[in-house]
Amino acid sequence: MEDVDFLRALQPVVEFLGGALVSNGAAADLPVERDGRVIAYVRGSELHGALDRMIESVERDAGLEFAAMDRTQKQVAVRSLDEQGAFLLRGAVDRIARSMGVSRVTLYSYLNALERRA
Repeated sequence: MEDVDFLRALQPVVEFLGGALVSNGAAADLPVERDGRVIAYVRGSELHGALDRMIESVERDAGLEFAAMDRTQKQVAVRSLDEQGAFLLRGAVDRIARSMGVSRVTLYSYLNALERRA
């Protein structure tokens, strides 16, 4: 019963990341171990759609679409996307800049500001 409760608690996190909990794993699946036993597997999602999910999540958290955000809100959104690894995905800069209604140069200035603060 503890395993079931644990998996119920874990499921929203896995789904938020675009994955799924499965009982029978394949070679590419990540085992979920508890007390030295495999109790389930996490099947990762395809990267297809990952950037859109990240953008939707940041917009949902902010309560605004990127295009409606002011400069400060966009900088906070860029920080969140960077922390999630969004800019490691191919085409992310162009896609995010378009969504925000800013140029690539402006988006890079937001990213550079993050590096200077770090």
